[in-house]
Amino acid sequence: MSFTVVISRSPAHGKAREPLMAWYRQVRGADWATPADVKRAIGSASILNDGRAVFNIAGNKYRIVVWINYPYRVVYIRFIGTHRQYDGIDAQTV
Repeated sequence: MSFTVVISRSPAHGKAREPLMAWYRQVRGADWATPADVKRAIGSASILNDGRAVFNIAGNKYRIVVWINYPYRVVYIRFIGTHRQYDGIDAQTV
């Protein structure tokens, strides 16, 4: 998988850094060809339509929404935020 991560230096998101980096390392080493591969690797992932997936990190305090281009094995991060912020978006269109 291929992507770049920029982490906010905001104190409000400071506790997300280590869990986010752990997720990043896991995804960076992944080779997901199908949504089923994602679920096998990370059972708590929610698979949405059209290549979208949602991951819970830091004990479900934060959510990551991604779009996965399975043929090219590329993960595009569409949203990273708190659970409360996630509740205010549409994960399918963000």
